[in-house]
Amino acid sequence: MTAPTITAPQLALARNAAEAALGVLPTSRPLVAAEPMTATSDALTEGQAVTARFSGAASGEVVVVVGQDLADALRESPLGELDLTAAVRPALEAAARVFGPVVLDPGVVMEPQVALSALAAKDDAVAVPLVEGNQIRAVLALALNPWPSGDPGMGGNVARREASPPAMQLRGGLDMLQDVEMEVSAELGRTRMSVRELLSLTPGAIVELDRAAGSPADLLVNGRLIARGEVVVVDENFGIRVTEIVAPGTERE
Repeated sequence: MTAPTITAPQLALARNAAEAALGVLPTSRPLVAAEPMTATSDALTEGQAVTARFSGAASGEVVVVVGQDLADALRESPLGELDLTAAVRPALEAAARVFGPVVLDPGVVMEPQVALSALAAKDDAVAVPLVEGNQIRAVLALALNPWPSGDPGMGGNVARREASPPAMQLRGGLDMLQDVEMEVSAELGRTRMSVRELLSLTPGAIVELDRAAGSPADLLVNGRLIARGEVVVVDENFGIRVTEIVAPGTERE
């Protein structure tokens, strides 16, 4: 059986998608999109992959494989382990939107070889290495059903890496996590109750917390204490005026 031929317009569109993804992909190194190629399972074997399907103006699947440096930075963040999918999602969205308005699925984290192997099994799957010099640091791979047959210039209005500000290109360490969204919550206090006490609660019941009146509330990011502050009202909504930043390792003091 003859393997499907990947056309020049498909390769051009894949490169446009990779350049769009590079504009918002957190990375500690300045990367460029190399020549697109037929997707293979061994394009990049170290790191983590996030894969998501999309539909709308075009339908298909997009995979971003990030190097071990970003995976380690997310896992070992001072704020605790952060979500790789949230960090990579803007790049997935930017790549998919090169083909028009689309809706992207939430995305799934996989091992790189598993994600790329599944994509490579599809007809006309294309991978674009994202390189630093001759070293592949990340990969963007795409499979569409069908690929658009129009002018590859349709993706020419996307954000490109060359137009990205230098600060975005040279991010390192914690800086490359700055665009990752996290859940922030405020906590007035805690208490412990037996199941019997919980079942006996009725409207109007008062639950006493382990915090004295006037004590600062806790500000938590992904469940980790990062600051304390005063409860205020801002335009009829509650807010927190930060009075103390909690240093890592002193949360229980």
